[in-house]
Amino acid sequence: MCSKFLVKTLLAGLAGAALLSAPALAADPTGLWQTPVNGGQVEISKCGASLCGRIVTSNKLSSNPDLKDVNNSNAALRNRKIKGLTILSGFTGGPEKWTGGSIYNAEDGKTYSGSITLAGDNALKLTGCVVSPLCKTQTWKRLR
Repeated sequence: MCSKFLVKTLLAGLAGAALLSAPALAADPTGLWQTPVNGGQVEISKCGASLCGRIVTSNKLSSNPDLKDVNNSNAALRNRKIKGLTILSGFTGGPEKWTGGSIYNAEDGKTYSGSITLAGDNALKLTGCVVSPLCKTQTWKRLR
C-alpha cells in the first residue's frame, strides 16, 4: 500500500514538472522566422550565452544567391555574401524578452541597437533603434 502511494506521488510530481516545463519550451526564440520584408527568412540560434540570427533566404537571394553586402558602411565588408550573414547578435535575457543586441540591416548597411520580444509561441517582435525613441518594430512569424 505504501509503495502504491509512492508511485502515485512520483507520477503526479513528474506530470506537474512536465506542465511547468511546457511554458519554457514555448518561450524559445530559436528557430526559423519569416520577416515581413522581401520574403526574408532568418534562423535564430544560441551563440554562447546570447542569441544570434543569420539570413537563410529572401526573394532577392532566390534571384541572385551570390548577392553581396554592397551597402555596408564598412567598404572592406562589401564583398561578403548576404546568404548566411549574421544580422542579429549579442541578445541576452529571456525568457520572453532579449535586449542589448545589435541588428544589422543589409538594405542600408547600418547596425542598430535592438531587442527581441516573443509575442506568443509563433511570433516575435524585433525592435531596432537608431537612438531611443527613434525605433521601428517588425513582427516575425515562426516557420519552424
